[in-house]
Amino acid sequence: MAQNEWWKGAVIYQIYPRSFQDTNNDGIGDLQGIINKLDYVKSLGVDAIWISPFFKSPMKDFGYDISDYRDIDPMFGSLDDFDTLIAQAHQRDIKIIIDQVLSHTSNEHEWFIQSRENSLNAKADWYVWADAKADGSAPNNWLSIFGGSAWQWEPRRCQYYLHNFLTEQPDLNFHNPDVRQAVLDNVEFWLKKGVDGFRLDAINFCYHDAQLRDNPAKPKELRQGRGFSEDNPYAFQYHHFNNTQPENLAFMQEIRQLLDRYPGAVSLGEISSEDSLKTMAEYTSDGNKLHMGYSFELLTNDYSAAYIRETVSKLEQEMTQGWPCWAFSNHDVERVASRWHHSDNTDPQQAAMLSALLASLRGSVCVYQGEELGLGEADVAFSDLQDPYGITFWPNFKGRDGCRTPMPWQDTTEFAGFSSQAPWLPIAAEHRKYSVEQQLAQPNSTLHMFSHFMAWRKTMPTLLLGSIEFIHTPEPIVAFYRHYQGECTLCVFNLGDKAQSLNLTVNASDTHSDLPHNTGQYANSEVSLPRFGCFFANI
Repeated sequence: MAQNEWWKGAVIYQIYPRSFQDTNNDGIGDLQGIINKLDYVKSLGVDAIWISPFFKSPMKDFGYDISDYRDIDPMFGSLDDFDTLIAQAHQRDIKIIIDQVLSHTSNEHEWFIQSRENSLNAKADWYVWADAKADGSAPNNWLSIFGGSAWQWEPRRCQYYLHNFLTEQPDLNFHNPDVRQAVLDNVEFWLKKGVDGFRLDAINFCYHDAQLRDNPAKPKELRQGRGFSEDNPYAFQYHHFNNTQPENLAFMQEIRQLLDRYPGAVSLGEISSEDSLKTMAEYTSDGNKLHMGYSFELLTNDYSAAYIRETVSKLEQEMTQGWPCWAFSNHDVERVASRWHHSDNTDPQQAAMLSALLASLRGSVCVYQGEELGLGEADVAFSDLQDPYGITFWPNFKGRDGCRTPMPWQDTTEFAGFSSQAPWLPIAAEHRKYSVEQQLAQPNSTLHMFSHFMAWRKTMPTLLLGSIEFIHTPEPIVAFYRHYQGECTLCVFNLGDKAQSLNLTVNASDTHSDLPHNTGQYANSEVSLPRFGCFFANI
């Protein structure tokens, strides 16, 4: 594999910096905390770190509302700290991917402060402004993901501005070429600092329909998706016009042209559209747009073999040229150990199996911090909530704080080794027994299983780069072959909490008996799997 294609088959470890490690004792994680834990990250066997936003921000959406794209928010450290992080990570052969939030800024960004003053200034057309209807109402029916209209009245201009997310996150006008260039210049600032790539937040939201056409209504039976249901009116529409516009494909090419000037730099686009798999394929096509696409299709509540098989198979059919990236958890959804659980408590065996399944699919992998420990969703009281999304939609939707609580490094100290002060979100009591310290002392822990599997995976070209061929199996079994340059690996997973068997005639030459995950057995044309079991074999 070419050195510049290091990202193909890579395992990317997502760090939510607020909750990883606090070194200045303010209860909020920081860049120095990431530096201090790089040896731990290295021990996991991952290839890269994706760091959620650490830029200057009023923190209305915890860093996804950026007021200065070229500086570090003081709560996280300084540009010198970031330079140290880059150098220390690269010494350990760990790549650094950072979030870039391009579609919108904070309303405290200097661009917006100037733009909102009047319709004649130099930045007047840098955001999406529109006149009110004759009756004073919003320009159209577009809705914000966080609830209510996507339009906010600005009395200085006597116009509305568009915000697909919070009111404090005004959308940039990508129809303006000066905006596109300014955004690309900000991206290049970090390339010059030595980052290895970007996770592009909500990248399909950059462009809006220039005609501001209304979105059509969605039938009640189809109102579903990432956290969108009857309690959020966002689910009531087909979002045909407020995102995923055809002009965005040309902007993807501009991003790629910039990255191609920095060998090895990679782009990973977060995509959430009406047909995310189709959009992923479009945005990674022809080798001149994004390197990888990343969607929420496996971040849902559907935990069935059929759904996983059909979702991955559909993407395989759509994405004939690009490269996928899969995830079971991130900072926006309930942790997979709770979302796909079979009991009231998270199950270490299930957690280990799910990590192995994720890392066996074709593509690259995003692993969210704590997933290697098997952490479940934390139960955060309403009085402790920080997430505006959860505060608005409580109690039907509790928001994203439950997956953002601090990492439990120790189980005995007051704040679990995360900080010496009370953290910004409370330490989850149920997480203490899954602490890093405890699991390092247990040879068969979820943590050791994770790092062992990732080390083994690096020796398996079939899993890193091979094609995927699913086997039709009954619930709750997922099975597939991975093919690469004449070699083939069989992968079988029992998603259920009871033993299962699968009739399958293969020539199993190597069943990788030294792999702790390989709990299944093959005999007399039958694969036998214990609860949450896995089976791997070269055939």
